[in-house]
Amino acid sequence: MSVMEIDEIRATLPHRYPFLLVDRIRELDAGRRIVGVKNVTMNEPFFQGHFPDRPVMPGVLILEAMAQVGGVLAIKSLPPTGRPVVYLTGVDKAKFRKPVVPGDQLRVEVEVLRQRHPFWKMQGHAYVESDLVCEAEMTAMVTEEKGEGSERRTADSE
Repeated sequence: MSVMEIDEIRATLPHRYPFLLVDRIRELDAGRRIVGVKNVTMNEPFFQGHFPDRPVMPGVLILEAMAQVGGVLAIKSLPPTGRPVVYLTGVDKAKFRKPVVPGDQLRVEVEVLRQRHPFWKMQGHAYVESDLVCEAEMTAMVTEEKGEGSERRTADSE
């Protein structure tokens, strides 16, 4: 059973194809924990070059999927005001255990370790079935989205 389907995920995160790496949220305990899913298919654009004869999901994209799931957790844990945006600020203790290949369903579990406005420290684990394929600690900053062109106006006004 899903807590969030793709339309709500798209309304929460700014990412779009081919860089949206979350298909479904299965569990969400605001401020504490989340479980998301990425269905890995042969149609993924990165498999054209990584690697043509033995397709393997790049580790950085597994980390990105974990970061996106963590971003959903952070955004859904905040009061519904403004347009929050999440920036990944660090990845520590990343380990890759097994390759992720077409046909796999990547299950991403993320827990909050610490949260002190505006920073979040989270622990992520990615699984294919019961096998741990990746783990990492991630730090993110959650801020409000600025109006389009606001940085340019500031620079031009000086």
